[in-house]
Amino acid sequence: MSDTSPDVSTRDTPEPANEESDLDRGPAAAKAKPGLKRPAPAGTLIWVLLALLGFTLVVQLRSNDADSGLSTARQEDLVRILSDLEARDSRLNTDIEALERSKQQLTSGVAGRETALEEAGKRSQELGLLAGTIAGRGPGLEITLTKVEASDVLNTVQELRGAGGEVMQINSGTGASVRIVASTYFIDASGGGIIADGEHLTGPFRLLVIGPPGTMSTALQIPGGVVASVKSGGGSVTMDSRSMVEVTAVRKATALQYARPVS
Repeated sequence: MSDTSPDVSTRDTPEPANEESDLDRGPAAAKAKPGLKRPAPAGTLIWVLLALLGFTLVVQLRSNDADSGLSTARQEDLVRILSDLEARDSRLNTDIEALERSKQQLTSGVAGRETALEEAGKRSQELGLLAGTIAGRGPGLEITLTKVEASDVLNTVQELRGAGGEVMQINSGTGASVRIVASTYFIDASGGGIIADGEHLTGPFRLLVIGPPGTMSTALQIPGGVVASVKSGGGSVTMDSRSMVEVTAVRKATALQYARPVS
């Protein structure tokens, strides 16, 4: 061939490829293919917010279900619940004020020790009243129950406690009396009457209770309450408000066998 002939080998030879294969680029190039992008931080945040929103909706729905019980309650039940809450709120506020005064006195300096001893004695008397080991007096009600069963007496005691009754005793028609405390029980006796803490009592029963007379009387007379229930069963309930009620029945102090105070 002559020197002027075209260089066929140069024109026919394909140009080298500029792109590298996936094998040459390594694993990092394979992961970078379209369609395999990692979720952006904003997308992750959106999913977290959606999950929190769903959880909040579930909690709200359950709360609404729980509140629906009051919406379906009878009017007399709502009145009784409101009366109990108001009485408890008043007692708690009184207790808070008394504790605040005691705290100020205990931290007043020189008189702190004497105040502490006085407070300890006061607490001891209060616990004695609650445990039924000492007698008590104060304003309250004298309630007479006739033709009632043990369940009627128990309902009366529970209603009085919810309305602020603090110290109680029940007297039998024969003169026997029982101090009512937290552990007191009532059952129907086979020969008539009731048994209270192992003591056989016969009617009519006279219940003495120390507490706010007006609040306790209202609690017993709410529609569908104790008075209405006893009357529907053929019995009767009479109440007399007293400026001074004396609860004289006492119990022996119980020695604890297992429980110990936490030090």
